[in-house]
Amino acid sequence: MKVGFLGLGAMGAAMATNLLKAGHDVTVWNRSAAAVQPLAALGAAVASTPAAAAHGDAVLSMLANDEAVRGVILDGGVLAALAPGAVHVNHATVSVKLAGELAQAHAARRVGYVAAPVFGRPDVAAAGRLNILAAGEAQAVERVRPLLEAMGSRVWPLGEAPERANVAKIAGNFMLAAAIETMAEASALVRAHGIGAADFLDVMTGTLFAAPAYQGYAKLIAEQRFKPAGFALPLGYKDVRLAQEAGEAARVPLPFAGVLRDSLLEALAAGDEDVDWSVLSQVAARRARLDQRGR
Repeated sequence: MKVGFLGLGAMGAAMATNLLKAGHDVTVWNRSAAAVQPLAALGAAVASTPAAAAHGDAVLSMLANDEAVRGVILDGGVLAALAPGAVHVNHATVSVKLAGELAQAHAARRVGYVAAPVFGRPDVAAAGRLNILAAGEAQAVERVRPLLEAMGSRVWPLGEAPERANVAKIAGNFMLAAAIETMAEASALVRAHGIGAADFLDVMTGTLFAAPAYQGYAKLIAEQRFKPAGFALPLGYKDVRLAQEAGEAARVPLPFAGVLRDSLLEALAAGDEDVDWSVLSQVAARRARLDQRGR
């Protein structure tokens, strides 16, 4: 298929690379020009504007937030450039409100729209093992399925309303944040009693919580390895806020989301921007004054 790919951060670059490896004709665009060079070396064409990448069968976008999606897709000419019958696949984690607005805007131009946020960090994306949530009209989803399957190990259909995929992604990231927070607080507790965080987390992820999410983040917490960020702290803060907004819109109380928001905000207030959101473990340690106690 002839496709465009917009947004070449760590995730987007890995995803676009897998599309090229699968034999698709890929045109890439990124706000910073340096990011396109590795893709160009692999055979991708380079577009000078987002709209210039939107003249094929489909355009895929992996952008940071609502503002970026609105600026590139709606205000940056991408939607206007897509031909009727083409499909836009939006991989970004966006608000439920914007998801609905995007669906209406695409329908008005007779352009297919598929919300397809992903679960997986950059290494998983590079290996083509993402879990991809997909919601949109069945015909549009099936048309881009070969693209999704080139980037992921499984596609999870969630119905025809695109916002369903977005709220599922937001809820999943809320659960990840909760897992990180509980590991952070529990690690601070055992450290205060003389048990090393690595030893404790090794026990937990080998017994009660032997699941990939816990095992992956436990390793980062135990090693205090927060750079390079697989999922940057500001994005984690953004997603917890999106969960709160979605809860408010549907009158669903999310009391623990407030705890997570405050912890993430405390980490941001400490000057942590370009770090993984597992840096929450340092917030818990600071609150317990573990460094002052020699723990």
